[in-house]
Amino acid sequence: MSDDFNMSMRKFLKQVGVTSQQAIEEAMRNAGGSGKTYAVKALVTIEELDMTHEVTGEIKGQD
Repeated sequence: MSDDFNMSMRKFLKQVGVTSQQAIEEAMRNAGGSGKTYAVKALVTIEELDMTHEVTGEIKGQD
């Protein structure tokens, strides 16, 4: 893969990671669910390629 491709993908994934973490932290602060475990799902789509990728997991709130 080309350097331009790798750089653009890394830039996108970094943006997803940073903005998602900020949104999750804010939502958990607002919910006040200390110690509770939340199911989480991330969905990445590229409509033009008819591609969908789903990642699921759990995030435990701070005690």
